[in-house]
Amino acid sequence: MGRKNAGDDVAASGPPRPSALTRALAVLALPVAPLYATFLSYLVYHPPRRPHHRKPEEFGLPSTELTIPLDDGKAGKGRSLHIWLCAGSKDRVVVIGHGIGLSKSASLAQARFLYEAGYTVAMFDHRNHGLSSTDRAFWGLSGRHTDDVERVVNHLREKGGYGAARFAVFGFSFSTFPSFYLLRRPDCGIEAIVCDSGPALELPPLFRNFIMAKGVPVPAPLRTAPSLGLLSRVFGSVGTAMLQAQWPPPADGAYMRTPVLMMVGDSDRIIPVDSVRALAARYPKAEVHVLPETDHLQGMKSCPEEYQETVLDFLKRAFG
Repeated sequence: MGRKNAGDDVAASGPPRPSALTRALAVLALPVAPLYATFLSYLVYHPPRRPHHRKPEEFGLPSTELTIPLDDGKAGKGRSLHIWLCAGSKDRVVVIGHGIGLSKSASLAQARFLYEAGYTVAMFDHRNHGLSSTDRAFWGLSGRHTDDVERVVNHLREKGGYGAARFAVFGFSFSTFPSFYLLRRPDCGIEAIVCDSGPALELPPLFRNFIMAKGVPVPAPLRTAPSLGLLSRVFGSVGTAMLQAQWPPPADGAYMRTPVLMMVGDSDRIIPVDSVRALAARYPKAEVHVLPETDHLQGMKSCPEEYQETVLDFLKRAFG
């Protein structure tokens, strides 16, 4: 996915011009592009699993492992979400997700500064990621991933001893969308939402950006015009349709009263600043913080002090 419309060629400032052979293969690959785009649409929501590359104890985090059942008839009986619970305050809880194709281990740096600030932190793997269960569904994926966030919050509130706590949800890239969508659920009981690298106003362009950032495996001929334009359009259409979501959510109900922090890097190649700002402008309690010289999901590496101060200040204001 690029910075232009789905049918446009790669910008002149982008990668070097493809070879004559690659351009010829790109023409021959046109009939394959829609099929490959459909495959990518499924793959992006059902990615190859990455093992946890780090554990809480490596960050000085005391943790307990939990499993939360997903027996709602959508994921099937016996399936579950896997959680690391780092118990801190009984009255302030942050539920943390992760980016697409990653796992909760990618969010350990954020969990550490939140725990050190006194929050209870619950990191979880979305379905089809980490140690959580597999869900092979093709449609309704927005609802399923939103279910994941809601299940963790409800379990901690109803069975984890945090019934009187205030809750915030912290999403990253793809998980910013279900985190934000959670506000559509009646009585979700969320006091605040923190988003890193998302969400964006329009969904289809993000799929082309994902291709261009090499977030999914695409052979060179399919990343070259004219196949690239067709691949991008079908990927964006099918990938968006699989969510079966009303996006952007209507600006009513909880969206009118819940504080939302959207952090985005000024060099983000997948979810650009302008699209995040355009979404935030629809909701009176949403604010955008742009991190300088920062690419997608790189805020904790590029400017850790600003990142931490921004999140902690926001949560302090949101929780009162």
